[in-house]
Amino acid sequence: MKRKFVTIGLFVLAIAFCVFVWIDTDIKGGPSDQLVSIDTLQAKSDSAKKDSALLIIDTVKTDSVLVPASQIHTKNVHPQQVVDFAKTLIGTPYKYASSDPKVGFDCSGFITYVFTHFNIIVPRSSIDFTNVGKEISTDNAKPGDLILFTGTDSTEKFVGHMGLIVSNQNKQLEFIHSTSGKKYGVTITPLNDYYQSRYVKTIRIFPENDR
Repeated sequence: MKRKFVTIGLFVLAIAFCVFVWIDTDIKGGPSDQLVSIDTLQAKSDSAKKDSALLIIDTVKTDSVLVPASQIHTKNVHPQQVVDFAKTLIGTPYKYASSDPKVGFDCSGFITYVFTHFNIIVPRSSIDFTNVGKEISTDNAKPGDLILFTGTDSTEKFVGHMGLIVSNQNKQLEFIHSTSGKKYGVTITPLNDYYQSRYVKTIRIFPENDR
């Protein structure tokens, strides 16, 4: 009988010991599991921050294409190449707010199309060229430089029209542009009295023209 009680006692002690070990292990495991959870959350947070930063950078890169920049990267394109290509578009009709040669060009749409042909990014609107490039005098203008004018409303002094200079010889500057005037479309025009009255400035974007 005594042996029976001893056996039962030992069995109870064994069960108690197992329960104690299980509880102790669970308690010890708790903080470790919590640390893993915190580390995981921190990793996810860091990843989210990194992804957000990359998203912001990518957004800036994307949007920067649309924002006028003071410098246009003309790459290895020679200004005469741009002028020669622009001349192939003579006769294309004028079409407001268009940069599609199939339907026509407005003034800045024409410039955009010409430069895009050479993978050169430029502003889409003529007014956005106001602070682009380096201002030069008409006497020093060369083919490939850009010439800016006001719009047809003489009371408005901001840039509203533009063209690409094709020649400047014997004090006679000529530029190619898409006009809504009598010529109505892409044409080459001299800097006559009418355009002199609307003249704003001439800008240089090709470094080659400084040589």
